[in-house]
Amino acid sequence: MRNYVILFSTCLLLLFFTGCNMITQKKEKATGEIYNETFIKDIMLKVARWQVAHPDSLNDWQEQWARSVFYSGVMYAYHATQDTTYLNQALRWGEGWGWKRGPKFRHADDLACGQAYLDAYAVVRREEMLNGIKMSIDSLIADPKPGRVDWWWCDALFMEPPVLVRLGKLTGDEKYYSYLHDMYWDTTDFLYSKPDSLFYRDKNYFNAMTANGKKSFWSRGNAWVLGGLAQILAMMNKKHPDYPKYEELYLQMIHKIAPLQQGDGLWRPSLLDPDDIPVKETSGSTFFTYALAWGVNNGLLDKEIFLPQVKKGWQGLVESVNHEGKLGYVQLIGAKPEKVEIGHNQEYGSGAFLMAASEMLKLEKEEKVK
Repeated sequence: MRNYVILFSTCLLLLFFTGCNMITQKKEKATGEIYNETFIKDIMLKVARWQVAHPDSLNDWQEQWARSVFYSGVMYAYHATQDTTYLNQALRWGEGWGWKRGPKFRHADDLACGQAYLDAYAVVRREEMLNGIKMSIDSLIADPKPGRVDWWWCDALFMEPPVLVRLGKLTGDEKYYSYLHDMYWDTTDFLYSKPDSLFYRDKNYFNAMTANGKKSFWSRGNAWVLGGLAQILAMMNKKHPDYPKYEELYLQMIHKIAPLQQGDGLWRPSLLDPDDIPVKETSGSTFFTYALAWGVNNGLLDKEIFLPQVKKGWQGLVESVNHEGKLGYVQLIGAKPEKVEIGHNQEYGSGAFLMAASEMLKLEKEEKVK
């Protein structure tokens, strides 16, 4: 199986975006040009092409979720641009996996692939793209565990909940929303610090402190919670009785996160102690920027207050992409705030970048970013 996946990944490199022109990184990053539709589309394509050409072999199987997050971003890029090269690449990837989930049955990471699978299914309507994920979720619903047992770490609130809300929307079956509700709020009751409006990564960090004596809240973990929340709110009917509760949590977290943005537009690995690791970090900042931009685009956040932060975040992300399209400063796979370097990259960072860029395109098209 592993040899097949590696061979298939090599084939993808030859197929992805064949014939697309190479693009050059613009020098005018600090100007309004970075909010231009052409610039945004170009840098999306550049980041996507670079990432597919530089896969992490660990993600072929052991860390499948990391690639799944990338392809979530690829599908967002397709919907934002209507460029079928993104869709075709996602289809090749899904077909290479046989539209199957990861190997760990109860682990939310191994269902993250369902986000891209179901987004692709909504376009081309091939039943095999739906059935595997649906059967896996149905099996979990038939044998439920508490949220704090199956979703014991806060990143899980990005991995599986957006899959559930997609299934609810696609099938019209309320059971997916009910299961989401029970699991989500049990996990939130367990991991969410109401005084801080932030999530602990897991129970091992309830009392964790930085070297400077401040509470340790992980940027990426909280960013991924917000990234998942924005997806839930985007896909759930506003009249659904559960909608206001998700919206309230989103707003609580946004109002906590926004003031923690640093001068370069990005967030630091340890949210409440930026001096603990005083280096920008993009796998959290991408989803913070995405969630902020989504809120402005959908009227949940005041444009006058939050648009400057969205623009600042986008500029910081653009400046973290090198001339080849590599997104740097991505904290590697882990569970807590850790050292970040300019050369650090992982596929999930590029996927989150594409999601943030997709919201920037919407801002530009609606002339909210001027």
